[in-house]
Amino acid sequence: MTAPGGTSAHAELAALRHMVPGVLGCVVAGVDGLLIMHDTVSATEPHDVAALAAGAHGISRTTGAVLNQGGFTEVTIHNQNGYLSVYAIGDLALLVVIGDGGLNIARLHLEARPVTARLASLLQLRTAHHQ
Repeated sequence: MTAPGGTSAHAELAALRHMVPGVLGCVVAGVDGLLIMHDTVSATEPHDVAALAAGAHGISRTTGAVLNQGGFTEVTIHNQNGYLSVYAIGDLALLVVIGDGGLNIARLHLEARPVTARLASLLQLRTAHHQ
């Protein structure tokens, strides 16, 4: 999955992890919870993270529908010692970011949103090549 400019989807994940202090890993998953790719230094199993992201997406998507707030964009779960943020990559994939307790969530949102747009383009390229 490489864009014409030479940027790969894996490079996008690694760059996000390195740009934002506190990011322990990035996962790309289908909305069905299946793992597509990952770049993590966390001990957490990427397949489990993909499944968790699908659950968070489902609840968020239903909430948006019930409240007439539109389609899913992103959701962040903040626990005592860290974060899990899930961002839409188009309609069929999710960018999932695992963060430690020191993560600056505002900085993550600022950096992650453009990454989702680039990943959407890269994933479309992949789909086009497989048809």
